[in-house]
Amino acid sequence: MFGKIVYISDNVAHVAIPKDAPVIMNLMNMHVVFEDEDKRILGEVEDISADVIKIRFLGELADGHFIGGVLRKPNLTATTRIIKPEELKIIMGDNTEGSLLLGMSPLYENMPVMVDINELCSNHMAIFGNTGSGKSYGVARFIQSLFYNPDFVPFKSNFMIFDAYGEYHNAFQNINQINPNYNFKFYTTNRAQLREGGELLRIPLWLLSIDDFALLLNAEKHSQLPIIERMLKLVRVFATDGDVSTRYKNHLIAKAIMDIMYTNQTSASKRNDIFSILASCSTEQFNLEAPVQGLGYVRKFRECFLIDTSGQFTESILITQYITSFIDENLEKYEPTPDHFFTLEDMEKALQFTLISEGLLRNERLYDEAITLKVRLHSLAIGEAKEFFSYPQFINMENYVASLVTKNGRKAQIVNFNLEDADDRIAKTIVKIYSKLLFDFTKRLNERASIPFHIVLEESHRYVQNDSDNFLLGYNIFERIAKEGRKFGLLLLLISQRPVELSETVISQCTNFLIFKMSHPRDLEYLKKMLPNMSSEIMEKQKSLQPGTCVAFGRAFKIPMIVRMPLPNPEPYSSNADVVGRWTH
Repeated sequence: MFGKIVYISDNVAHVAIPKDAPVIMNLMNMHVVFEDEDKRILGEVEDISADVIKIRFLGELADGHFIGGVLRKPNLTATTRIIKPEELKIIMGDNTEGSLLLGMSPLYENMPVMVDINELCSNHMAIFGNTGSGKSYGVARFIQSLFYNPDFVPFKSNFMIFDAYGEYHNAFQNINQINPNYNFKFYTTNRAQLREGGELLRIPLWLLSIDDFALLLNAEKHSQLPIIERMLKLVRVFATDGDVSTRYKNHLIAKAIMDIMYTNQTSASKRNDIFSILASCSTEQFNLEAPVQGLGYVRKFRECFLIDTSGQFTESILITQYITSFIDENLEKYEPTPDHFFTLEDMEKALQFTLISEGLLRNERLYDEAITLKVRLHSLAIGEAKEFFSYPQFINMENYVASLVTKNGRKAQIVNFNLEDADDRIAKTIVKIYSKLLFDFTKRLNERASIPFHIVLEESHRYVQNDSDNFLLGYNIFERIAKEGRKFGLLLLLISQRPVELSETVISQCTNFLIFKMSHPRDLEYLKKMLPNMSSEIMEKQKSLQPGTCVAFGRAFKIPMIVRMPLPNPEPYSSNADVVGRWTH
């Protein structure tokens, strides 16, 4: 079948086809071994002509191991043969402890393709492919295979699946039938699915940082960040029941009014501005109807703003004394503790007080930017998404994360977040908030990487983008996780049909890939540019793949290989509509 090596160029050997022994089998993509006196070189058939077979070198087989890359090329006198079954096991993996059956090799009579779980799951991973190529089935089967393995019980695993269309509920809802110690938990943005055992997705506002609120309120300028920071300080002060909260509110009102009193406006303009402040921000002690004690008489605060014939307030001294009685500069040094329950309505009140402080009233540009935040916060507080940020009682970060992976007092290994009823912007923000929350949680663990989390992002091109986060916040949470998360046990699994829309930084940090059939030239060119191990041979292979078959390569694989993944059981809700059946029945 193989003749002599005619010549070797770069990384390819040209092997003659003997005239008396023509090729009798389909050798395309098959693996062969060049055997010399002291070495065995593994190659892959990449082209067959009438008289020559082109074989690309992959690496060296030595002492039962595969070593990628070829430093010593075979001699021209080396013999060439088809790879033996025992050699195939070296590159396709063996069924050992800590291994996973990923699928079967269609090239070698459905020989099992086994991968080391640590090599596959302790690194960031990406799964790409066209719609209908088998991505969702592949993801479902991959996770199911981890739990179906009777010799491997991932009891402490944490798969957080952010599901754009509610596809994976069906695939994992009965995971406890495999082992009663396994549990599936289901959060949803769709109230109709609460009947199916789901829980409404709710995020505690007090666990969010300034950066999270900047994303939630769609902040666009750096000058809006101090406004958000001030709002968060005030809402935590106001959330504290007692004297400090009331005194702080009165202090802010008094300072704002005194700022107006010292301007060069007319008395009528000053009165209008002061009344406007008290219409939006007032307390039981400090409001327009509050009694003001004069010498031998009492007046309501609003009555002190009568204007005399000279254009001055008739009670200017009484006004000043009353206002300054509420000012306490020591309150500005007060730092509230971060652990306080508050609601979106509380935040609106805090933002309203922020608008009268920090000199915003006198700065038209900053005031306009603050009003923009106010409008967006109000839209959130009265909109459909308000339920997602209405956690019923106080909970700290550790207990909240624990509650996410607990169901009826038992550990849940797979947690599915169905985001299909959240609009794109809110869904993107929710995913970023949860990702940052998990990043902060894993960083705070006493023992590094002691609680691994896998963030599975279906339709990841909707979230992991080259967006404005780097400009506004100085970082993108997915890029930070991609670069730093691995050492803390926070891993990404990206699933997308449009890799060209993904962040380049995130893709560059992925070390394992399952590429299903892709046809868009921009996506293919992008992958080829981004991935140094995405060779032209791999590109050609994936173009002719059948549904459910992928090209697998990366750290967990000795060489790039074609893998046919078994059908998931049960399947996710990701199949095409049965148009004929629906039309005719």
